[in-house]
This record gives sequence, structure tokens and C-alpha cells, in this order.
Amino acid sequence: MPFYPKKYSIIVLASLLIAAGTNFFLVPYKILDGGIIGIALIINYMSGVKIGLAIILCSLPVFLLAWLKERDIFYSSVLGLMVSSLLIELLGPLQYHFLYYVELGSISSAVIGGFLMGSGLGLMLRFKASTGGTDLLAKFIKRYIPLNVGVIIFLTDALIIGAGGLLISKETFFHSTLTILSGGVATGLCTLEQ
Repeated sequence: MPFYPKKYSIIVLASLLIAAGTNFFLVPYKILDGGIIGIALIINYMSGVKIGLAIILCSLPVFLLAWLKERDIFYSSVLGLMVSSLLIELLGPLQYHFLYYVELGSISSAVIGGFLMGSGLGLMLRFKASTGGTDLLAKFIKRYIPLNVGVIIFLTDALIIGAGGLLISKETFFHSTLTILSGGVATGLCTLEQ
């Protein structure tokens, strides 16, 4: 795989946005995101399994598809998956310090967290990378359905939030809906003209 410093820098920056959105805005209020990260959050909230580990395990089927269909995206996505999962785990212990200095309500946290995560995913997709979750799946679906990647991710996220609604409160469901809406907007803005 060729070395592309700009692309790798974008993957690290995007992963940092995803990790910050997850740890500082969603987890404190038990808010869900969509996609594989949303599934990993459900697993974490219910069993305490590390979010980064759950993301990696849940992404395996999508990575198999990427390996079979498009190897270039596979390699970039492995990097995106590993860096974002690692940064989620590294920023986790800083959650207390962030919340000590920054006091936001659950609605603001849902919107800001979703926008940060959507921006991270959108940046990765723009540079032909991903975290390996439903954003990568959306990139494949876009080949067959003429929709913006952000719209596809939003629809997939809505399905996951709906399924998660059986396990969470109405309030958390509402906040999670705000998260995927703001995330879908951010991803859509980052992937315009793709």
C-alpha cells in the first residue's frame, strides 16, 4: 500500500473527532449513535465491554465484504478502524476531566457529538477510508442506489436506533435521533460532490 501522508493525517484527525464525539458527548448521557459504533455502544451500555473492542468485532463482516470487493478501501478502512478504536479507548479516561470543565445538557451533547462523529466519518469517506462500519457499507450501496452517502448512513442509523429503542428509554431514543440527524448532516456536507 503506497504511503499518502495527507490521507493518513486525515484518518487520524477524523478518528480523533469520532473518539471525542463518542467519549465526551454520547457516553456520559448513554446516547446511541447509529451504525457499528451504535451497536458497540449498546453492547457497552448493557455489558461493559470496551467500545473499541466491540467496534472491531462488529466490523468483521463488513471488512470481509471490503476485502472481496475493493482492497484499496479495505486497507484504508483497517487503518481507520484501528486508529478510531484506539483513540476511543485512549480518550475514555479523559471523560471525567472534560465533563468537569465543560457542562452541557443531553440535547446539546447529542447534537454536538453527532456532528463531530459525522464530520469524522465524512472526512474519512472523502479520502476513501472509513472506520469499517456502516459508512463503508453505505459507500458500497451508493454504487447501486443514487443517494448521498450521508443519506444512506442516516437511514441505516435510523434502523439501528430503532432496534436499540427496545433497550433504551424514550429520552435516550430522542437524544440518539438528534445524534444521527446531526451526524447525517455533517457526513453529507463532507461528502458533497462524491
